[in-house]
Amino acid sequence: MRIGRRVRLLAGVLTLGLAAAGCGGAKVETGTGTARTSAGAAGSSTPAAGGTVRIAINPWAGYEASAAVLSYLLEKELGYKVEKKELAEQVSWEGFESGDVDLIVENWGHDDLKKTFIEEKKVAVEAGPTGNKGVIGWYIPKWMTEKYPGITDYKNLNKYAALFTTSESGGKGQLLFGDPSYVSNEEAIIKNLKLDYKVVVGGSEAALIESATQAQRQRKPLLFYFWDPHWLFDRVELVRVNLPPHTDGCDADPKKVACDYAELDLDKIASKRFADTGGKAYELVKNFSWTNEAQNAVANGITNDGLSPEDAARKWVEANPAVWAPWIPK
Repeated sequence: MRIGRRVRLLAGVLTLGLAAAGCGGAKVETGTGTARTSAGAAGSSTPAAGGTVRIAINPWAGYEASAAVLSYLLEKELGYKVEKKELAEQVSWEGFESGDVDLIVENWGHDDLKKTFIEEKKVAVEAGPTGNKGVIGWYIPKWMTEKYPGITDYKNLNKYAALFTTSESGGKGQLLFGDPSYVSNEEAIIKNLKLDYKVVVGGSEAALIESATQAQRQRKPLLFYFWDPHWLFDRVELVRVNLPPHTDGCDADPKKVACDYAELDLDKIASKRFADTGGKAYELVKNFSWTNEAQNAVANGITNDGLSPEDAARKWVEANPAVWAPWIPK
């Protein structure tokens, strides 16, 4: 919530056959996402001053928060129209080639997709960092560290596997996962570290949040995949499990991964056409950069305070003019 592999209501738990994830695009009708508004034909509506910017919305709260603020400023400060398209990550990248997507607001690594769409097909470009530091990991509720000594060391996980068994985990410890489209090395890590665990899909970011909240409130054991930045860390005390540290190249072969995830400098990806013709809209996108704390504040407003994305963005924009004013092109 996320590396080339990474944030809505509690879904039924399914057995996972995980593959490296992809991210979502626009107007591409594939079953992995649906557009809120339909875009024109591929290659049409090239953004210009007062034109349309088509933003893919990937399924986690932090992404939606960043997209909300960018959309608000594009519309209110520069007079553009924004079309938001709810899609999985992979489909978003495909939208660059079809002409249906102008912008991915928050990219979690995806070196494989960068190679395909930026280097080889040349239909996308890097549009600069978001300012957010992204970390994926395995987490447990803090209370478990006090009750079960050494549980945050992966070498001790097999000793505690019985704590995490569920009806879905087939007698093994359960590692709860979220949306199947998320970046994931879990199957390989479990196999290569010889852990007596099974990945079980919760189906969404909301499923992970609900499970973590219950685990804290009811003191139920839980081992789950999660990521930072996220507002949940301000509400539930979580501790990260220490997997073997990430080193350069340790995740190069997806089948041989036996290390933790790397910390990422999250970035924005734009279509080549948008970069070339997007004018002030693209300048704003490139200039956009904020903190994990700022993103969490907007995401919390959307998820927990009942605000629409636009209202949450407006609240943040009105409170932080000194932050966003330098983003606006002259």
